[in-house]
Amino acid sequence: MPITVNGSSVPLPDDPRVSLLDMLRDRMGLTGTKKGCNQGACGACTVLVDGRRIVSCLALAVQYDGAEVTTIEGLAGAGALHPLQAAFVEHDGFQCGYCTPGQICSAIGMAAEVRRGMPSHVTADLSAATIALDRDELRERMSGNLCRCGAHNGIVDAIMDVYAGAPVPARDAALVGEDAA
Repeated sequence: MPITVNGSSVPLPDDPRVSLLDMLRDRMGLTGTKKGCNQGACGACTVLVDGRRIVSCLALAVQYDGAEVTTIEGLAGAGALHPLQAAFVEHDGFQCGYCTPGQICSAIGMAAEVRRGMPSHVTADLSAATIALDRDELRERMSGNLCRCGAHNGIVDAIMDVYAGAPVPARDAALVGEDAA
């Protein structure tokens, strides 16, 4: 069974040792997903698989046979930036830009986790039906994505602008398999 990447069906690599990251970058030319630490610690390689965020450097491509993978290249639609991409520009959520694709993909997956009621280490009420996405909650949930150049405050501001208390953008609902609010 093939894998679907950004809406296009592609065959899995013949070599079962190829990481999803290497398949995306080296075999498909989708260089938006970055190779940072290649150990799952920095988040630069974060993509969405069936609507959930994963670090693609630690995933073998063959593990995702039949899955839907969305990279940073698959977020923009009809010539328009995804709302989070536009917010990163507006809030100066990037300097060197190396971590930006992973930050954006991770934030989309993170927002879906909040909507599903998945608690984090800082969630005050583990039995609450809804979780408020405040700055502390956001920082904890995004802690697996590192920014080394100093754009952290702009990143947090951009994510808060799009997701804090706002309805789910329709594009995100489709990416993560939810109904838009």
